[in-house]
Amino acid sequence: MSIDRLLTNVLQQYQDVHDGARTEKIYGSTTALLTNLSNPLNLSLLTSQILIAPAIWGHRDGMRTCLRIISIFNTAAIHVRRNELENEKHKGPRASSRLSSNAWAAAVLKGADDQSSRWQHLLVFSGVLMGMESNNRNSLSGNMRRTVEQAVVTAANLAFHRSEPHPPAPAGPVIMALNYTFPLLSEASRTSLDCDALVPVATRAMLGSEGLQDGLFLHGIDSDVRQAEERFMWPESSASFMHLRQFEQKPLMQGLGPLSRVMAYAVQHARNSNVVLQLQDDLVAFTGRFLQHWQSNKLSELESSEEEVYLTPETLQVTWPALWMFLKKIMYAIVAVLQAVVARSLLDKHLMKPTIAPAVAAKTLHCLRSIYFISSRNGSDAFQAYSFVYLTSLDILSRYASASTIFLQETKSLTPPGVIPSHPLNRTLDLFYLNVAEHLPLHLSPEACDALIIQPATTYLSHKNVSPLSPRMTELFESAHSAVLSVLSCPHNAPITANVVPFYAETLFTSFPNHISPRQFRVAFKTVMQILSPPFPIAESHPLLAETLLEMVRYRATVANTAPLEPLPHHHRQGKNDDDKQEEEEQQVLSEQSTLVLTLIDSLPFLRLRIFEEWMTLAAKAINGIKDGGFRETCKRRFWEVLVSGEMDVERSAIGVAWWGTKGGREAVLFGEEMGSQRGQQKWLMSGALSPPPPERSKL
Repeated sequence: MSIDRLLTNVLQQYQDVHDGARTEKIYGSTTALLTNLSNPLNLSLLTSQILIAPAIWGHRDGMRTCLRIISIFNTAAIHVRRNELENEKHKGPRASSRLSSNAWAAAVLKGADDQSSRWQHLLVFSGVLMGMESNNRNSLSGNMRRTVEQAVVTAANLAFHRSEPHPPAPAGPVIMALNYTFPLLSEASRTSLDCDALVPVATRAMLGSEGLQDGLFLHGIDSDVRQAEERFMWPESSASFMHLRQFEQKPLMQGLGPLSRVMAYAVQHARNSNVVLQLQDDLVAFTGRFLQHWQSNKLSELESSEEEVYLTPETLQVTWPALWMFLKKIMYAIVAVLQAVVARSLLDKHLMKPTIAPAVAAKTLHCLRSIYFISSRNGSDAFQAYSFVYLTSLDILSRYASASTIFLQETKSLTPPGVIPSHPLNRTLDLFYLNVAEHLPLHLSPEACDALIIQPATTYLSHKNVSPLSPRMTELFESAHSAVLSVLSCPHNAPITANVVPFYAETLFTSFPNHISPRQFRVAFKTVMQILSPPFPIAESHPLLAETLLEMVRYRATVANTAPLEPLPHHHRQGKNDDDKQEEEEQQVLSEQSTLVLTLIDSLPFLRLRIFEEWMTLAAKAINGIKDGGFRETCKRRFWEVLVSGEMDVERSAIGVAWWGTKGGREAVLFGEEMGSQRGQQKWLMSGALSPPPPERSKL
């Protein structure tokens, strides 16, 4: 069939709605015509008719038709460029189409006339730009490429706004087209986008019926989950899993990452700050419903450490990993958009106002809390964008006492005080709460710190310890310790510190070594000793408290277990990065006794001057009370490190040097108390007298 007859036939077929097979043939014929037509007028006519053809738009398949329009123009553009290169290679019209890429693109653009909608024009222009310029094809001249880019931007801007009496453009096709073309647009073309209008349209596309559908796909999973031999079974053949697979293949879901980048650009360049605030409100509402849908699912009752026990092999190997991969993809997209919102809040004068800045930070944290069941799984939050969003929001919120108090009140667990939630998801939310609370006490009142941080943390510190703790409970236990220490570290919390420290110290002793590692115990106790020492106010109101705790450590060291400790499972807590020295300490094998002695040594730089020398002697005695030679040498090296590394101030360093050199300290550490006392007795010899030769000594 000749090209002219095919054109006539296709234009006739456009006038009626056909079945699926016939429609596919029409798509194929249209692609062939777009590739081979040599008359620009016919190209323009064909383009114009495609956009109003009942055969194309009469099917209710939504985004599929839009995607096919982009696809056929993309494919045709690729073939036209290929034909052009073939003709140039053979220096003659060997290919059927003799139009250059520029002439072909101009003819297609001319066919987008007033008979069709602007959003339909955008589909055509996107296909042309992709086919000509993607993958570094560089098919168009500079002027023509700028023309096509400007056509894309203009069509998008016009599609964003409703023009009466025409209905508003569907958000999905508009954003899908921008998704594909955005990487190809020059910066000059991007700046022409109406970002104030783009933000709400992109939000509807991402969260609406063509996008994430308000997270309803999670709700449907629960009905297909069954129990088989005391295990959860979610078969691959279930309707909900098949729906999930189809859902993932939707154009906007496949391009969720690029969509988040388009939204981030629009957020950064929108002139009106209110559209950014509305976007954030929409994200807060969406993530809240998303969390509710997950909570209503039976599978939310599982902790990650229980999956192999309570999931059938098929679920564990097929459906379960597929679900979490998709959930992580959603999390990454949401965090990418939040990153743009938070970054703008640091530069936008309107968003930096004291009445708005804490609200923006709090809403961001609400979003992160709602998706924390995803981000807390297997370290999924360990990427730069998440850290920036999380830590920056905390930094902003922590400066506002009222906003911090409100946020903690809104997110505090509804479980009665002193009772650990039975549902794993609620424990996950408690972990997020404690991680956030750790950063907020500096500007909170002592009463707020006690009610909103100390009491919730105490729930996880004072429960009946069962060894071993699950990985999630271990994280909660560590976070509770950090939250309590953060409160005690604030000088203005002295009124509650005196009441909390004895309980907290007892908790430390009870928890070690079954639930916290030697390094964690040492860091926690060292922090407590620092809090109880000058210049903290509690050092004056309770001057004996620090020495009492230190005496408890010294006594426990005399009766502690001397066997090497088994290493505990290591957990990287959010917002805390281990340096090389810390990792080395974690790998160091210690006994319970040597850990307590090291804790005693770590506390020396914080003691009052009047008891400092006495406790150095007691520390030396404790070192030599260690029977294992390897552990004893470790403690001796740590003692020397404290003396010379600069951990002590000038006054304590002077006392330490004198004690080490002239008061028997060196002998007391290296050889024990007896040699130290002998050295003390020898210091009053008559001038010129001969003293007995000292025994052979090892060098430190």
